[in-house]
Amino acid sequence: MKLLVCISKAPDTTSKIAFTDGNTKFDENGVQYIVNPYDEWYALVRALEIVEASGGTVTTITVGTEADNPVIRKALAIGANEAIRIDAEPKDPFFVAKQIAEHAKEGGYDIVLTGKETINYNGAQVGAMVAEFLDQPFVSLATKLDVNGNTATLERDVSGGLEVVEVATPFVLSAAKGMAEQRIPNMRGIMAARTKPLNVVAPVELAALTSVINYELPNAKAECKYIDPENMEELVELLHNEAKVI
Repeated sequence: MKLLVCISKAPDTTSKIAFTDGNTKFDENGVQYIVNPYDEWYALVRALEIVEASGGTVTTITVGTEADNPVIRKALAIGANEAIRIDAEPKDPFFVAKQIAEHAKEGGYDIVLTGKETINYNGAQVGAMVAEFLDQPFVSLATKLDVNGNTATLERDVSGGLEVVEVATPFVLSAAKGMAEQRIPNMRGIMAARTKPLNVVAPVELAALTSVINYELPNAKAECKYIDPENMEELVELLHNEAKVI
């Protein structure tokens, strides 16, 4: 079975976020990047588990520049067999999805896996667009994936219950929490990642459909107010008139 896992980078959650050029660009100075957790912990690890159980290969694909190589090597250290980097700035979800789909058309992959979203943009758009470009079924926000031959059974959390979906390969899915457990690369994996293939390919010519007008930071959180536990009247008054929750 051939599996393709979409990998993107995201700022470490401890990074300080700032913007430049009139709040139109993300300031990357001093930012530590990691593999987007939904891509790594759930999509990639579940793909590896499937291949370990029934054979096959796991390839990662990233739309990005040379600056993304360390993040890609991290995915290889976790266990992916090879990696592909489409040499282009990830302009917008449409652009990224089209680049991935154009490669996937030629790769003959049984399943294309993405994380449900990136933790920096939270768009959750790429997986569905890839499926549309490939004219394949798409299962979103899957929390469980089992494969039996050419048939896959997936579970999704829905309002008030659990949905079970059955689909034939090839198809595309986005992975949510519950799909797998995080793996920490060991020293052997880290050393092996240095020699695994990282193939850089040219992008297809395509214009982005969207662009960023500006970014803005959320309002600073107000200071906490501490109320004497014996002063219930003040607490009720603040909850009613200031917080407006009662």
